[in-house]
Amino acid sequence: MLLQGKKALILGLANNKSIAYGIASLFKEQGARLAFNYVGDAIKKRVEPLNEELGGEFIFPCDVCDDTQISEAANIVAKEWGSVDILVHSIAFANREDLTGRFIDTSRDGFQLALGVSAYSLAALCRSFEPLLAPGASVMCMTYHGSTKIVPGYNVMGVAKAALECSTRYLAYELGEKGIRVNAISAGPIKTLAASAVSGLKNIFTRIEEAAPLRRNVTTQDVGGTAVFLASDLSRAVTGEVIYVDSGYSHMGI
Repeated sequence: MLLQGKKALILGLANNKSIAYGIASLFKEQGARLAFNYVGDAIKKRVEPLNEELGGEFIFPCDVCDDTQISEAANIVAKEWGSVDILVHSIAFANREDLTGRFIDTSRDGFQLALGVSAYSLAALCRSFEPLLAPGASVMCMTYHGSTKIVPGYNVMGVAKAALECSTRYLAYELGEKGIRVNAISAGPIKTLAASAVSGLKNIFTRIEEAAPLRRNVTTQDVGGTAVFLASDLSRAVTGEVIYVDSGYSHMGI
């Protein structure tokens, strides 16, 4: 097993259709130990049964908009595990109204919220968990092609993902001297709860089946397989990368 005994924190588990779930299930198959965060009691009720199903060892509160909660989460993890081998950031949010109109109409508060939750949170988590990250640890986040190309309706989230990808590179540089790797996975569109809020993605699934080199959409399991690679020692010399898992669609010119 590629991840036997490795301790993996997964932030952003929402339901059994989420990318975080696909990653967690593949991690479990490869022998990783799992723990998950939640935000508030409503999300906790969703995460508890998923944690049990996936064999997670514990769950912990962590709202990435609150630096105090992030610090407290690091303390909880330190007491439970002492160290962390894998940190998965699968978190993004923007106001629905900022994903339905024009990007030019994004409010200042909406912009700051999207960038704070979706991008700054990676740096905040790395800062608080840095003392716990074991030598050779792997940090990874989830992005999308709308960070580099126009996807109508993706709007401020595209800007946030661009910031997330840039953050990945800077974090990879700063944590690299400790042997810690930081990478991003750019997944093709998947019918998740988060994707349902992006009006521009409604018709893209058919388009990918018609035009992508592999002629199929991707699944959370596909993303999970790449996450296993990045979490394992097989990728020990890979850092600062954005790896596309999108059936090759991002390479098409038209």
